[in-house]
Amino acid sequence: MNIGEAVKERILELCKEKNISINKLSIMSGVTQSTVNNIVSGRNRSATVTTIKKLCDGLDITIQDFFNSELFSELEQEIK
Repeated sequence: MNIGEAVKERILELCKEKNISINKLSIMSGVTQSTVNNIVSGRNRSATVTTIKKLCDGLDITIQDFFNSELFSELEQEIK
């Protein structure tokens, strides 16, 4: 799994845990719906730290909480 896939899966996981839709997350975080949709659909594989931080703010979690997941423990090497 690469970082883009892990970010996508983590967002979906957190939305499921908090019982909110992707659309609701975009409203809560101030990130455009198209940006969130692009991340979770895989079209955007390189979400910025700023975007992830805004999503975390909308989810009422820290960025540390976001990355504190097994999804990020065994990422593929990005430089090949």
